[in-house]
Amino acid sequence: MKIYTKFGDSGETALFGGARVSKDALQIEALGSVDELNAYIGYARTLIDDADLSEMIYRIQNHLFSLGADLATPETHTKSAEIRISSDFTTEMETIIDTLSDELPPLTNFILPGGCQAGSIIHVARAVCRRSERCVVRLSREADVNPEIIRSLNRLSDLLFVLARVVNLRAQTEEPIWES
Repeated sequence: MKIYTKFGDSGETALFGGARVSKDALQIEALGSVDELNAYIGYARTLIDDADLSEMIYRIQNHLFSLGADLATPETHTKSAEIRISSDFTTEMETIIDTLSDELPPLTNFILPGGCQAGSIIHVARAVCRRSERCVVRLSREADVNPEIIRSLNRLSDLLFVLARVVNLRAQTEEPIWES
């Protein structure tokens, strides 16, 4: 099977189910942003030796792939209901956030993105996650979007913030403090 199809050469791409849309459509922008987020998270995973954190990141990546499938599937598609993400992973992320937060010292200052290489990349992923969330919110004003996608991205950005802090702590790397 060839990787190229030439179907996108005219500036259009297909959604799940075959509907064609412009590559600069807001829905495609949202999908691209989620894909970029997944790529940064995958990069961060290559920098982490901790098996538990690596497995958690792998689960996040799989969830993001499912989230992208949800975004790419029109509500009118016959398999739409099967593809929609539920609140299950959002609830799981809340549990992970609480567990990881117990490991951290309380925040007494604003911190700057940074720390060790893995922590820094996770902060980049957090910023891309916020952009993805903003894009999906804009999309939700003009199209039907599963509201769980917005909740999931919002919670994921929180998780990524805590995860960056934990990675820096475990690497014994100080978090950069904002000095006003």
